[in-house]
Amino acid sequence: MAGGARGNLVVRIQIGVLFAAFCSRSPTSSAAQKVENPLEGSTTTLINHSQALVQRLEALLTHGNGSDVSLRVQTMHSDEVKVFQAHTLVLSLQSEIFEELLLHRNASTLMLREPADCASVFDKFIRYLYCGEISILLEQAITLHKLASKYRVLPLQQGLSHYMMQHLSSDSPHGHVVSWYHYAKQIGDVALRDSCLQYLSWNLSSVIQSGEWPAVSDDLLLSLLQRSDLVLHSELELFGAVENWIGNNQPMGTTIENALRSLRYAMIPPQHLFRLQRQSPVLLKYHEAVRDLLFMSFQFHSASPLQLAKYFDVNCSLFTPRNYLSPAWGSPWFINNPTRDDRSTSFQTQLGPSGHDSTKKVTWNALFSPRWLPVSIRPVYTDHGAVQTIRGEDGRPRIIVTPATSSVDFAGVSFQKTVIVTARQQGKVVVRNVYNFHQSTEENGDFLMQADLHRRGSEYLIDNSLHLHIIVKPTYHSLIKTKK
Repeated sequence: MAGGARGNLVVRIQIGVLFAAFCSRSPTSSAAQKVENPLEGSTTTLINHSQALVQRLEALLTHGNGSDVSLRVQTMHSDEVKVFQAHTLVLSLQSEIFEELLLHRNASTLMLREPADCASVFDKFIRYLYCGEISILLEQAITLHKLASKYRVLPLQQGLSHYMMQHLSSDSPHGHVVSWYHYAKQIGDVALRDSCLQYLSWNLSSVIQSGEWPAVSDDLLLSLLQRSDLVLHSELELFGAVENWIGNNQPMGTTIENALRSLRYAMIPPQHLFRLQRQSPVLLKYHEAVRDLLFMSFQFHSASPLQLAKYFDVNCSLFTPRNYLSPAWGSPWFINNPTRDDRSTSFQTQLGPSGHDSTKKVTWNALFSPRWLPVSIRPVYTDHGAVQTIRGEDGRPRIIVTPATSSVDFAGVSFQKTVIVTARQQGKVVVRNVYNFHQSTEENGDFLMQADLHRRGSEYLIDNSLHLHIIVKPTYHSLIKTKK
């Protein structure tokens, strides 16, 4: 499948599906499916005129030749009616709903009532039933999926769901991923819903600056705020986005309180927290709802995490970082011609997000190996002394991130590393994958497994470079249980 500049797509489904259905319902299907065994030594030649057959089926629909049923599609709340000269056999083979409707009709005309959006694309839908092919615009995907679902045309449903999952990053005037998420949740399409949610989470900085952000529903906002894999500049950016969303949508008080309590104030520097308490209209109005979280956050910033961990549960979400792109948390890394050889880089992060650690820096060394060999496939000496042959393509990309030095400040802290891989899709740079590990991507098992980095036009490369962003996230551990 291929998408055009505006997200056009031709979904091609072999017309053989239609005739397979015909044979399965035909009383002579068993005889029709018998194939004589070719004589030994003979060859079989396939003669394929399926494209010509599709063209003739399309001509039947266009000209109405041999039509035995007239479809009258009326737009709801309107006098507009579209008429299609159709064929009972074709419609029944492709849709069990049409089969049922046509079986119980009392005349040669079948009246259908559709909402305006569905009526406007009904000609495309009918053409698909005859030709097994359809051209789609982004803004038509949901409408066509509604028709495919209503009339139970499963191949078209599946094709449209796949199209939407493959075109989440396509440009559209007002955005489309949020509406696709809401639609997928409504109809119970779990795969599409989860794909939309992951895209929104990994590209949240661009989403909150787009026209889609005000269209986010209450439940979608709360679902996003519960996640630790959000990719954005900082928690302060997220607070501003939530404040804007509240101002635009004016939700119920309980929704506002739940949203505010889902923010991770401990990840916001104390000087910004003081400012928000004084200047944020939402926080001024709902201060009581988050007073305890702000109090714990200020305690977190004023004491060492080691001391705080003796008395408080530091494993809760309040103290868990998300994927922040600000320099305090990590560094971008662009690797030109990544298959050439090993590369290394160094960068600094602050020891932790607390104000107590804000001046302490940690230097990290990162090593990228394009053809690292796992132990399971490394060269092995045989009993005869020969070395097992290993091909270069057997190696896998790997990244190792380690601290340059050790420190007593690391006590009670573990560091999770996250590598974000960005790529260009439909002309837009988006997050393609997010990998989490402790020291090496070898722990992940699937780091860039699907990426063909040797191919210059690889979808994982931008101008022949691999674009990464490494994030180091400290997590704290409760050390001592206080006696009651």
